[in-house]
Amino acid sequence: MDNQTGEHRSYWIETAPLGPLHPAPAADVTVDVAVIGAGIAGLSTAWEVARSGRSVAVLEADRIAAGVTGHTTAKLTALHTLVYDKLRRTRDIEAATLYARSQTEAMHHAAELVEELGIECDWEDTAAFTYTQNAAAVGELRAEAEAARAAGLPAEFVSETGLPFPVAGAVRVSGQAQFHPRKYLLALADDLNRRGALIFEHTRVTGLKEGKPCRLTTEAGATVTATDVVVATHYPVFDRALLFTRLSPRRELVLAAPIPAERDPQGMFITPEQGTRSVRTAPYADGQRLLIVTGEHFTPGTGDVEERFGRLADWATGHFGKLDFTNRWATQDNDPTDSVPLVGPLHLGSRHTYVATGFGGWGMSGGIMAGRLLADLIAGRQPPWSDLYDPRRMRSAVREAPAFLKHQAQVAGHFVGDRLPSVTGGSVDTIAPGDGAVVRVGGHHCAVHRDTDGQLHAVDARCTHLGCLVAFNRAEAAWECPCHGSRFDPDGKILQGPATKPLEQRSLGT
Repeated sequence: MDNQTGEHRSYWIETAPLGPLHPAPAADVTVDVAVIGAGIAGLSTAWEVARSGRSVAVLEADRIAAGVTGHTTAKLTALHTLVYDKLRRTRDIEAATLYARSQTEAMHHAAELVEELGIECDWEDTAAFTYTQNAAAVGELRAEAEAARAAGLPAEFVSETGLPFPVAGAVRVSGQAQFHPRKYLLALADDLNRRGALIFEHTRVTGLKEGKPCRLTTEAGATVTATDVVVATHYPVFDRALLFTRLSPRRELVLAAPIPAERDPQGMFITPEQGTRSVRTAPYADGQRLLIVTGEHFTPGTGDVEERFGRLADWATGHFGKLDFTNRWATQDNDPTDSVPLVGPLHLGSRHTYVATGFGGWGMSGGIMAGRLLADLIAGRQPPWSDLYDPRRMRSAVREAPAFLKHQAQVAGHFVGDRLPSVTGGSVDTIAPGDGAVVRVGGHHCAVHRDTDGQLHAVDARCTHLGCLVAFNRAEAAWECPCHGSRFDPDGKILQGPATKPLEQRSLGT
């Protein structure tokens, strides 16, 4: 491990340890609403449903708030890089206004809950910036500021920020927030328990039978019966509307290092340039702030992740001076092809099944918005932005065609290319300790990892979701699928969906 870029662990998980495990159901369960997934979208939905008086069960394959939400950068803002001018052009100003209003109301709702429940989650009000260092992009930033302002945000174009380097221009929106996502969600989970909700961890859901009622089957064989089901697993583990054709998985790297408080740039900053560069700080020790830098986005299973960590570290030290990195981690997002999350009925025939996905890197406000929207839909109410987020929307299908076709071409390239002999990494003997490669053994593709002790671990190299070949991420010691983002540990255990089955063990014949 490269000590220069810190220990590989999320700061949020490290500083908000979990309490006792909520065990898997020992018998069948019946509730009004079952929520699959205990990240911010799932727990927000469950809390809203429980507050309405309905019985609810949350089923999480791992631990609560330990997946994508535990690895976010935790900006709570309605300024989502460059979304408003695009919405205004591809839809209309009404769509942009509904987007701004729904995201802003979600942020304000979170602030109300922090106050109501007395949540200690390092909440800080601050401003959000989208900036550029490229003079040729200033016109785009000016258009975004004007579109965001027309949509109802307190947006302005500025030419100076608190960053320790000059910018050509930036969109600034005041009245935004940042917080500690795990502390916030663990408090929500505690309140759910007080309201009588059921939370089950290490409970992977493998089957969904829609009907009246719906039935979920868990990996251990228990059945959960519910009137309504919400799939909030970040990437849908049940996808009867083929939403995976409209979602592109993206990973980004995160580095954290303490800086003197007087060097705090005072705000949340992002640029789409250089493979994304995002900056914020968080409370740390006396006289210090924790600088959190994110970027180097890439498709899972592609590229040298260690090299990317090095580039991000070089950028951070080049702009903020000498840094002692304490933490590094990676986050994963799903980009929808038309820039708007997919929140609502799971498919055209859905009556009692719902989904929340495609937050495009803005899952904090998006997840809270989704929780409120889904609770309303389950209760028979239609918020004014329900059509905007409806996964069944067809109006944007033509407009999203270029992005849709580009994504499908990339996936098709893997399906075809994966079947060529050149995708294998040679022989097992060439795999270095700590590394992994896909090799052919007995005519089959095997994903082989050699651990630091020299022991070999071999699993089937085809992702159990739709059969693409996985690739090894040495920096995180994980097998990753470049098609739809499923991730597995060296022994094939699922780290991240949409896969619901582990990679099968393989013999190397030695």
